[in-house]
Amino acid sequence: MTQTIAEVELGPDPRTAYRDTLIDLAVEDPRVICLDSDTGGLENTFAERFPDRYINVGIAEANLMTVAAGLARRGFIPYVHTMATFATMRAAEFLKVDVVGNRLPVRVIATHGGLSAAHFGTTHFALEDLAVARALADLAVVVPGDGRQIGAATRQLHELPGPVYLRLGRSATPVPPGDAPDFRLGRARTLREGTDVTIVATGAMPLLFALEAASLLAGDGIDAEVLELHTLHPLDRDGLLAGCRGRAGVVTVEEHRPQGGAGDAVAEVVSADLAVPIRRVAVRGRPGARVAGQRDALEAHGVSADAVVEAAGRLLDHTQNTDRKTR
Repeated sequence: MTQTIAEVELGPDPRTAYRDTLIDLAVEDPRVICLDSDTGGLENTFAERFPDRYINVGIAEANLMTVAAGLARRGFIPYVHTMATFATMRAAEFLKVDVVGNRLPVRVIATHGGLSAAHFGTTHFALEDLAVARALADLAVVVPGDGRQIGAATRQLHELPGPVYLRLGRSATPVPPGDAPDFRLGRARTLREGTDVTIVATGAMPLLFALEAASLLAGDGIDAEVLELHTLHPLDRDGLLAGCRGRAGVVTVEEHRPQGGAGDAVAEVVSADLAVPIRRVAVRGRPGARVAGQRDALEAHGVSADAVVEAAGRLLDHTQNTDRKTR
């Protein structure tokens, strides 16, 4: 029997999991500075423990990046907090020039990624942020697909010498069945082995859709491998190629527009070395015509288990037709 997302246990709240780790890092490392932009919550957690290391610049995201760059230049490790769309759209120039351009150890913690804040409306959609982040050289880009990974991801990113973009959701989402995963920065993770098609998922909801789709495909006799690609930079080139080699095709699933996100990251690697067709399951159209929750908004705009199943089926049909023509 296929286990749907609704039946899977909820994981930890992503912002709480992250904030708990940030406080632990602040205890261990006096260089940690918390920069806030009125996101809410940090004033009641981090600021109470470390009032001298908490700075709220207000809703001024460009200034947020510049202040962080100045503090990083003075030897601190600033953690800046804002919503994903504001970090990469409103403050893009300052992220590019002040932070990434100087290769400074600023950690951009971008919450409300994708459509996790869909109920707030179009101003809070973050569907282009990964394209921007990936285009900035020397910026580590991580999207945990399991809330239980967030603590380990934050700790490993803390050790990097350069800038970081950590994309989180807004609220708790279901986590894959089984024990908490072992997070390894820059390494794709295999959740299910298969030989027919490979599904590469980035983000919490896409990962659950991928696993649900793999179960549905198994019911039709199709063996799907599921890879979680939580690190978009540095990208696990070897892991991707190993997971996609010899398959009928690759389906990518992401909470982002098809341009510039995880699908393009996979295609850049796979298409350069393997003659494997790729289909992207991503957010299409113009979300926001009506208020909706995260899952409803995703499914209404092309990201769902059914969409993954359909994409995989089309890949297999294409391969079978090609085989018949070459006989």
